[in-house]
Amino acid sequence: MSPRARRTAFSLVLFFTACGLAGMVVSQRVGAQSAGDESQFRDSLKSFTSVYNLVAENYAEPLNADMPDKTIYDGAIPGMLHTLDPHSSFYDPKAYAKMREDQHGKYYGVGMTIQPQFIAGTQKIVVVFPYEGTPSYKAGIHPGDIIISVDGKSTDNMNSEQVANLLKGPKGTHVSLSVAREGSAAPLTFDLVRDEIPHPSVDLSYEIRPGIGYIHITQFQETTGREVSDAVNAFGNLKGLLIDLRGNPGGVLVEAVAVCDKFLRRGQVIVSQRGRAFPEQVYRATHGDGRQDFPIVVLVSHSTASAAEIVSGALQDHDRALIVGETTFGKGLVQSVYPLSDDTGLALTTYHYYTPSGRLIQRNYNGVSLYDYYYNHDQPQDLKNREVKQTDSGRTVYGGGGITPDVKIDPPKSNHFQDVLAAHYVFFNFSKHYLVNHSITKDFQVDDKVLADFKQFLTAQQVAYTDQDIAGVLDWVKANIKAELFTSAFGEQQGMRVRANWDPMINKALEYMPQAASLEETALRDAAARQAAKNSGPQAE
Repeated sequence: MSPRARRTAFSLVLFFTACGLAGMVVSQRVGAQSAGDESQFRDSLKSFTSVYNLVAENYAEPLNADMPDKTIYDGAIPGMLHTLDPHSSFYDPKAYAKMREDQHGKYYGVGMTIQPQFIAGTQKIVVVFPYEGTPSYKAGIHPGDIIISVDGKSTDNMNSEQVANLLKGPKGTHVSLSVAREGSAAPLTFDLVRDEIPHPSVDLSYEIRPGIGYIHITQFQETTGREVSDAVNAFGNLKGLLIDLRGNPGGVLVEAVAVCDKFLRRGQVIVSQRGRAFPEQVYRATHGDGRQDFPIVVLVSHSTASAAEIVSGALQDHDRALIVGETTFGKGLVQSVYPLSDDTGLALTTYHYYTPSGRLIQRNYNGVSLYDYYYNHDQPQDLKNREVKQTDSGRTVYGGGGITPDVKIDPPKSNHFQDVLAAHYVFFNFSKHYLVNHSITKDFQVDDKVLADFKQFLTAQQVAYTDQDIAGVLDWVKANIKAELFTSAFGEQQGMRVRANWDPMINKALEYMPQAASLEETALRDAAARQAAKNSGPQAE
């Protein structure tokens, strides 16, 4: 067994021993650890060490380079944790750094989104868009620019993560980029100075209809509560608010609580945590909404999870918002992250989330494969076997399977032609081609001439189509052309607005604002009645 393999095995034994000691500490809170349990744990460690030694000595290929780490980080530890539940997980150094970056909502670099594309048989890294106000944006990096090299190092056949790591670095340091741009005869060189790159969780906030605000929250990080509060305050006198939580995977619990605190009355329960080894924790609104009375619609999807489900469940249980869209993911297991040595971490399930009415958010995962648990969400749920609870006004809601929307809105399904256009990055590539010889203003519309140019581009790119293909999804085609052109010409925010204005689910959700207003009126009336009853109760004399 090589010295490296021995060190890796030894580190793993130490890791399991630390987990075992932590488990013993937890067990002491809820009951004594038996001698038999301790003996069984030691036997398990011996068995694992024996298996690892056998593999290291006899496997067909030597366990060198990164193989020992991969067997531990990608194999043994995740395998152990997944026997407990789907969400307890291990962060290797890269994943741990990324998790902390996501929580902080900032990093140091040049500020752009990039993606790989195969061009002339070689994988190239293409700029999707620079973040507004960042070094790359100020320097004039454009969507569609192909990054040829970073600090003189060719990026051919690199993946996005490898190039992103080259672009990141300490604040104030320089990085040189060479890019190819359509319409430019020679590569362009940019000397960028790295800076702090904020990555806000509210990536779009604007008045989508007169008096109606729209907020899209990508995840819950350390700045989300403040971001949402700032966005709502900036709208002024709101007549309604649409909160878009589609695709939001969750994040920092206290920030979900802060968002709810903005919309609920002071003292109302937001969420409770219940675990085996720790006392129940109940989170309440500590500040309250300051008597801001406007209807709220929350738009959710199958991939709305965790902290985003806390927000959805709390606003639904208190009749403060109408929830529309799809049934959410159903992640109600709370992971506490324990930092370990060598910049690694362990996310261990320690609590379950419950909504104010007492609903368990977590979906059943017993007897379900990891693939089906994460990706096969479309089977209808049997409401008969789910716990039944009531909102403040007596509406029926169900627990144990995510947040069931008050109104179901199905997402649009793409056809084969749409899938082909997406696979070829057609709209993205057309925008950089079109802007070489055209300029646009903010009153730009996709007219017949633009469509004719688009069809010529499809032909040049050897993308098969018929006029019937385009006519069948004409609104979608026009929206995507306009969105990509606006992103290139005016920045990411303007492109996102174009997509949101077209989005069928958003437009359908806005139709339910009157129903949300009725729900809000009922909630206010019930709250006033409860307060009056409390005030008119027996008085001591």
